[in-house]
Amino acid sequence: MKGNDWLTPEGTRDLLFEECAAKRTLEERITGIFESYGYSEVITPGIEFYDVFNGKTRHFPPETMYKLVDGKNRLMVLRPDTTMPIARLCATRLRREELPLKLFYNQSVFMVNPKDSGRDDEFEQSGIEIIGGENEDSDYEALFLAAKTLGECDKDYRLEIGDSGIFREILSKINCMDGDFVEKVRIGIETKNYPAIDFALEELDDSEAKVSLKMLARLFGGFEVFDEARKYLCGELLEEKLSRLERLCSELSEIVPKEKIRVDLGLANKKNYYTGIIFKGYVEGYGQPVLSGGRYDSLIGEFGGNDAKAVGFAVNIEAAAKVYLKNKGKSLTKTADVLVFSKNKIEALKHCEKLISEGLIVRNFNGECCVCAEKFAKSHGIKRLDIVNENCEVEVREV
Repeated sequence: MKGNDWLTPEGTRDLLFEECAAKRTLEERITGIFESYGYSEVITPGIEFYDVFNGKTRHFPPETMYKLVDGKNRLMVLRPDTTMPIARLCATRLRREELPLKLFYNQSVFMVNPKDSGRDDEFEQSGIEIIGGENEDSDYEALFLAAKTLGECDKDYRLEIGDSGIFREILSKINCMDGDFVEKVRIGIETKNYPAIDFALEELDDSEAKVSLKMLARLFGGFEVFDEARKYLCGELLEEKLSRLERLCSELSEIVPKEKIRVDLGLANKKNYYTGIIFKGYVEGYGQPVLSGGRYDSLIGEFGGNDAKAVGFAVNIEAAAKVYLKNKGKSLTKTADVLVFSKNKIEALKHCEKLISEGLIVRNFNGECCVCAEKFAKSHGIKRLDIVNENCEVEVREV
């Protein structure tokens, strides 16, 4: 359609100067955390086969993916998730590597979000995956690194922790397992929409499971949640999950400030490959999670590899950068120390190289007028103007 060459597609946007600087700064800091803990970087293709995201426990609704076909008319998608491609990678090229594997990534994902949702369809994720290793050791490490990552985004953060198995265990006690019903209940619980939960459950016969589902959305807060939960979540398996999660949160509080940790037993991510702990990270000033992750113990085996247990998380760099930029209070882009002007452009570039070798940030003025160069330096906050004359002599002016 005529005029679309002026626009970006819905759900995307151009990033400018300060936004780019904030994004790059956060990415470098977060990558530094991962590298300091011995993680190795991997990059997966931006285009994947549709089948990668359409398995038993890795189903992505087709309407949430950007689709295309390759030269052989095979259905492809732009990567809507990073964990699944890495699971594919571990099951194939990395299948002979010694476990545990510790991997990190910085790459974009593409998802079709509802109109007016305020969410980007394209955004960059930085994250880790721990493949293999002891369950508890990996869970503690993933949660600790998640907290450190959130701390780089903003000091005012919270890490909400739950167990994906709690929701599934309660569901197993009722007869209705229709996919639409489960999704309505899940969304109601996760969004704390109590009327929606009551409406979704109204046709169910009164039972202990129905009461548990109604209460699940209310079971969030500090560590006192565990005592409250035991009034409504009964059974050996549920008690086992509660006890393990309570111990994990208690021990984690020795290395993560207790006030940063929140318990949310209603966490039930729509990505149904999670099998154990599940967690989300929030920072002040952004209403949606900027970090999410959890344990997935069967995903790699689904790709035909060793049935290695795994846990990981990803942080939405664009979202975190918005908060970081708002709270920073000063410019992140670097102003040049010196503006260089000369009618002899070769000599100008030689002089630029000399100044850069001395550790200065230099901007070469691409113009013919010395007055214009001085005016440009003033308008851009550059304090020094070096003028290289025809004899290669340099005049230094304070602007």
